[in-house]
Amino acid sequence: MYLWNETSTWLNQYALRPKTADAVFTVHYWGVSEHLMSNFLHKHSFFEICYVLGGQGTYLDDGKLFPLAPGTLFCSRPGITHYIECKPELAILYVAFELEESGSSEAARAAFQALSETDAVVVRDGDDLAAAQLWRAMLRRAGDQASLPESVLTQLAASLLTALPSVFTKPPQREWTAPRRSASALLKQAKLFITDNLNDDDLSLEKVAAQVSVSPRHLSRLFSSGVDESYTSYVRKQRIRRAAELLRYTDRSIKEIAETTGFGSVHYFTRTFSSIMKVPPARFREDARVHD
Repeated sequence: MYLWNETSTWLNQYALRPKTADAVFTVHYWGVSEHLMSNFLHKHSFFEICYVLGGQGTYLDDGKLFPLAPGTLFCSRPGITHYIECKPELAILYVAFELEESGSSEAARAAFQALSETDAVVVRDGDDLAAAQLWRAMLRRAGDQASLPESVLTQLAASLLTALPSVFTKPPQREWTAPRRSASALLKQAKLFITDNLNDDDLSLEKVAAQVSVSPRHLSRLFSSGVDESYTSYVRKQRIRRAAELLRYTDRSIKEIAETTGFGSVHYFTRTFSSIMKVPPARFREDARVHD
């Protein structure tokens, strides 16, 4: 159950000049009415946008008549004559506002200019729209332990007003392209995958490239430029690094360590470890334990 009067007082006290990084608004008034009666033909020099929560009625806008029902949002544009006829009353939310052009971005000014020129002034079944959800989120309800902080309320109000043009106008269609990930981010993702899967004896360039969604050739270049060594060399050294840790700090057998680090066989592990560390695995373990 909504607290209609409390919400009206709350909004008109704390949400009269909401702003975002791109837009600044002057709100002339917020309306939160559970029993709105019919009004008369009139016009405004600002936007007045309404959201019907309950009841039935009609809306006359510039000579065109539209039915009103729960979930309907409608826009009264500056300079356009209009009126609401309620049958017999409406539960309704409304906000009268204008964009402060001097403090708003070109994109915001363009969005509200398009709103002032739109012919699609009524939207039905709009309860699931982002604007409608934001609007309902600002309503105080019976049983609420505490109201929203003032800063949160003004942020919600600014977000609502910013979202309103998209309710009644179609935003310009832009071809979406995925943002390019940086070379360092791709390389980091690949390294993490390698570290987490050293037990895989088929940790191929193709497999890791598929995991990070790049071509094998591109991933190979990333390792050459970012690590100054080939992909194969990097993986081999990471396997040896992990094997050295297991030899030093665990009692696992040489065979188990070879399998855990993806070498597949004790012979291949011993040969590779000896080549890089200049000492066989068993001797490395003995020396490490002596020095520890």
